[in-house]
Amino acid sequence: QAQLVESGGGLVQAGGSLRLSCAASGSDFRIPSMGWYRQAPGQQRVLVALITSDDLIYANSVKGRFTISRGGAENTIYLQMTSLKPEDTAVYYCKAFGVGGVYWGQGTQVTVSS
Repeated sequence: QAQLVESGGGLVQAGGSLRLSCAASGSDFRIPSMGWYRQAPGQQRVLVALITSDDLIYANSVKGRFTISRGGAENTIYLQMTSLKPEDTAVYYCKAFGVGGVYWGQGTQVTVSS
């Protein structure tokens, strides 16, 4: 069981940067897989980036611009977003793949102005 809380969203101009954070609590073990997803208005929720024990996966649309990372030994992940585009505007959700199930955060809004 885990509780996920995202933070770091906001309004930024095109070309700018933001760093999203996701902190997972309520787990006695290090969560092996966590990821970031996003959902734009009228669109489906899609994968942005995923980090596992030994793999990194990025959506083609963010490769070279976004970086997912872990926060030390804690169940925390970050998403460093650079060269932001208006197309990146969406609610960004943190997801944890725990041994007992899958958990989602409440989401944090990212808005990129043109």
